[in-house]
Amino acid sequence: MTGLMTSLRLLTSTLAMSLAMVPARAQEPAPAPALTLELNGAQPSEKGCRLTFVVNNNLGADLSKAAFEIALFNQAGVVDRLTVLDFKDLPVGKTKVTRFDLAGTDCAKVSRVLINSTTECTGTSVEPNACMRKLKTDTRTGIAFGV
Repeated sequence: MTGLMTSLRLLTSTLAMSLAMVPARAQEPAPAPALTLELNGAQPSEKGCRLTFVVNNNLGADLSKAAFEIALFNQAGVVDRLTVLDFKDLPVGKTKVTRFDLAGTDCAKVSRVLINSTTECTGTSVEPNACMRKLKTDTRTGIAFGV
């Protein structure tokens, strides 16, 4: 019986030491609040150039309206035009696909799309400048896209 007790104590001590050596699983920090805007496509349309965007609102609050002034640059790097894109409402945590037809624009001649400013960023508990300050951009096209 004494041998069995000694074996159990030894086993318990070994197990306790083994567990102590396993690092505690680090909790990953929550991602920083962001509004992600991806230029997902640029195709010719009947009206001109159709830009497709994928938007994800991770600001922590619904946006009742989000609109941005963009600048389109031609192949020479010169601003060809300024226009406002209205993404309308963007529910928190929701991914949304939105298309805009830019009349009179040739997609092949657009070299860069620049988010110039936010013209509207409204929602409950949303700072008016949050859409621009927390904006993250990406592109899946050959067109440069950013702030």
